[in-house]
Amino acid sequence: MVTTAYNLPDADTDDPAAAHHWLANIRQHYAEDECRLLDAACALMIACRGDYRLETGETEARHRLSTADILFGLRMDAETLCAALLNGCLGRDGVTEAQLGERFGPGIASMVADLGRIGQLTNVDRIIAEKDQREHEENLRRLLLGIAEDVRVVLVVLAERLHLMRSAKALPDARLRELAEDTQRVYAPLANRLGIWQVKWELEDLALRYLDPAEYKRIARLLRERRDERQDYIRRVITLLQGEFERIGVEASISGRPKHIYSIWRKMKRKGVDIDSIFDLRAVRIMVRDIPTCYMALGVVHGLWQHIPKEFDDYIATPKGNLYRSLHTAVIGPDDKPLEVQIRTFDMHQHAEYGVAAHWAYKESKGHDPEFQRRVVWMRNWLEQAGEGEPAGDIGRTPRTEFEPAHIYVLTPQAKVIELPRGATPLDFAYAIHSEIGNHCRGARVDGRIVPLNHPLASGETVEILTQKNETPSRDWLSPHHHYMVTARARNRVRQWFKQQDFDRYLAEGRVALDKELARLGIEGKPHLDRLAPRYNLHKGDDLLAAIGRGDVAAGHVARRLAEPRTERPAPDDEQALAPMPSRPAVRARSDRPGVIVEGVADLMTQMAACCRPVPHDRIVGYVTRGRGVIVHRHNCRNILNLPEAERERLLEVSWAAQPADAGYPVDIVIVAADRKGLLRDVSSVLADEDANVLGTNTHSDPSRDLASMRFTIEVMDADRLKRVLAKLKQLPDVLDVYRSS
Repeated sequence: MVTTAYNLPDADTDDPAAAHHWLANIRQHYAEDECRLLDAACALMIACRGDYRLETGETEARHRLSTADILFGLRMDAETLCAALLNGCLGRDGVTEAQLGERFGPGIASMVADLGRIGQLTNVDRIIAEKDQREHEENLRRLLLGIAEDVRVVLVVLAERLHLMRSAKALPDARLRELAEDTQRVYAPLANRLGIWQVKWELEDLALRYLDPAEYKRIARLLRERRDERQDYIRRVITLLQGEFERIGVEASISGRPKHIYSIWRKMKRKGVDIDSIFDLRAVRIMVRDIPTCYMALGVVHGLWQHIPKEFDDYIATPKGNLYRSLHTAVIGPDDKPLEVQIRTFDMHQHAEYGVAAHWAYKESKGHDPEFQRRVVWMRNWLEQAGEGEPAGDIGRTPRTEFEPAHIYVLTPQAKVIELPRGATPLDFAYAIHSEIGNHCRGARVDGRIVPLNHPLASGETVEILTQKNETPSRDWLSPHHHYMVTARARNRVRQWFKQQDFDRYLAEGRVALDKELARLGIEGKPHLDRLAPRYNLHKGDDLLAAIGRGDVAAGHVARRLAEPRTERPAPDDEQALAPMPSRPAVRARSDRPGVIVEGVADLMTQMAACCRPVPHDRIVGYVTRGRGVIVHRHNCRNILNLPEAERERLLEVSWAAQPADAGYPVDIVIVAADRKGLLRDVSSVLADEDANVLGTNTHSDPSRDLASMRFTIEVMDADRLKRVLAKLKQLPDVLDVYRSS
């Protein structure tokens, strides 16, 4: 556990003297060249900030020194302290990022620039509507991590917030509440994710102190001891346990912590109990090599102290739903005080801290984002290395490529955070807000300056879309070479707009094409297209005519459908309605016309396997069952390939017999496509055009990835017809993959 250093003089000391005092106290911990950097940073900071005072009443220079002192207590390197001191200097007295880079190095200059961008986001979440609050808080936390190419920038942000909370006591109650709510919902969870426990605990306690001072003071009185006294108690327990484990020859790593006030308050609220029923006010964690040693350690603990009934959980034998594993027990420890003990292996601890069992991963986030979690894990690993005294090195300055965020987080002018994939443009942003904004977009401002519509956005930027009523999408937007859009949502909205705009033209062209086909077939009378449209997953006849005009549906196929005899049935309102007709009746194999020949014999009972659904011209093999005859599989069916050696003697050579002209065979196909409106209709049109009877369908959409997965069971004549169907489906817009399910 880290401790916060206090190396500043009294508050009435002027800023230059305070800086000199602070530098003298920390100088012994840094090399001479690092001390020269810190001296220069303090001098420039005082020159830039002058006598400017914050809302808390202290000078900004004093605030920066206090922030750097907190980071010194976290054992951060000199570059991090310099960035904290220089935060806010950019733009003052003509100071530029290039000048900072020449004087302090590119790493410090880059961190100061990132801090400047983050500084513009202060308290933005307070203006977001309550219904969007949880999603916005999550996006704001991700935005802070996304802007920070260097993990140390986040440390500076958290240290600044901690000092602000410490010094905010004299602010008006309304302002205190605003600061506390921001801290509780955004900054403390961020510290939790990065594993900076001391900062997290103090932020949470200070937030509770300002939000509910009476409850905070009540819990503090109930604890009946100071925090440092509880820490001394934990140290005594650890010393006692270490001696006992050394005596029996067990290697163990033991750590501990007293529960902080906010955590106690939250647990009391959640369980509806008072503090007397909270047994983990003091807790230790024991980590050992393997599972048998976990239970041995449990025996040692229960041998030393009396176990509290009903306060034991074995999450090793029965893991939690998120695969968290550990032994939890509560005992009456030294001085007759309750003590919680957690026992786990090092691997279990790694999973609990960094895997899906990590507290932040399942308590704060609604969804699981593996890419984002990997980035947070990398940040935590680096911070642990820095905390153990290892040099910062390049890992702090330049994140590795695999840990670069896959998403960016940008702001609307109203300060709402929008998540977009990396490389997204203002057009992607516009369509993420609303389709009408995208359709009428004529330009964009990013941080107040006009940019092209294919300009790549970066995390932390504020994007304003300029619209005009008469503006319409350009077909150039859909060109992949111009890089106007990267999201499937934006591309689909533009395609949909063009389809709608061309509707009248396609409608006229479709009507002419259908009339020609009806005349060719000698069909007279007005066609009842409104009753036929639902067969193509369309709403009305005009939609069907437009689909013919676009080429999505063949005019000849519609004409033949109109020529089919209709089956009449009474409608609910006693009028006659046309019953939907299948494309053609499904044909079952007849016993005197087998579909396959088994080793030259054509009269054996055979069945087509439901797992791979072979069709004529597929390579096939037969499997002799007990009581169900011969089951015919495709030669590469996974069930055949995985047969045990002892079962392979049941395999027989089979071949296709002459098939009836109207025989149909069921086949499963899978379609993966960018999710868009009208996708199911387009797929159904292709299947109808190819006379492929649909026996069953199942579709699934993934909104987070804008993907749709569709599984169809269709009836085809043979493998050649199936290949033609698959080829035409692959030609549909936004279809990514089409394959036959095995």
